[in-house]
Amino acid sequence: MSILQKSKDEVPEAPFDSKLIPVMREAVLTVQMVLYRNLKKKVADRYSDWPEEKHGRLAGAVVNNLYGTEAVDPAVGHFARENRELVEDELRCLADHCSDLIPFLTDSLRMQTICDNQEGIHSLGSLLMARALGILREDRELPLPSTFMLSVRNLAAVHGIIEPQKAAPPPEDCNSSQGM
Repeated sequence: MSILQKSKDEVPEAPFDSKLIPVMREAVLTVQMVLYRNLKKKVADRYSDWPEEKHGRLAGAVVNNLYGTEAVDPAVGHFARENRELVEDELRCLADHCSDLIPFLTDSLRMQTICDNQEGIHSLGSLLMARALGILREDRELPLPSTFMLSVRNLAAVHGIIEPQKAAPPPEDCNSSQGM
């Protein structure tokens, strides 16, 4: 059963410790950053005659719209209002343009909704829009927070946002340190 199919009574009241919410939000922001970078490159390829800042504004407007967030940069908000049809066209093509990110988008939108719910914010609209756009994979199981954060960390490393996690060195053999 997907998060969209559960009634309010079936969703646990407090699935996350309050200390976990900021960490989960940071993981959601990381997915947004990866999506923004991918979109900006694809927009630049399709609209090569545009100035570079316009590529970023369109990519930012699409990400903000998908996640239901306000633009931090007033120029992005203005661009989104002035180019509403273009932003909507990009949203409709998102499943095709960023198909490799769909599992991460699905998980991050769900995690955002859970975090919002814990803070008394109603953001189910983002999930409903993602479903309508073909981005939300309802058959995908909701990952545990630790699994989600690790997958996002790996995604960020692949996209050069953070350094790849190095494997821990093997533990020292107790016998070798005693000179046996």
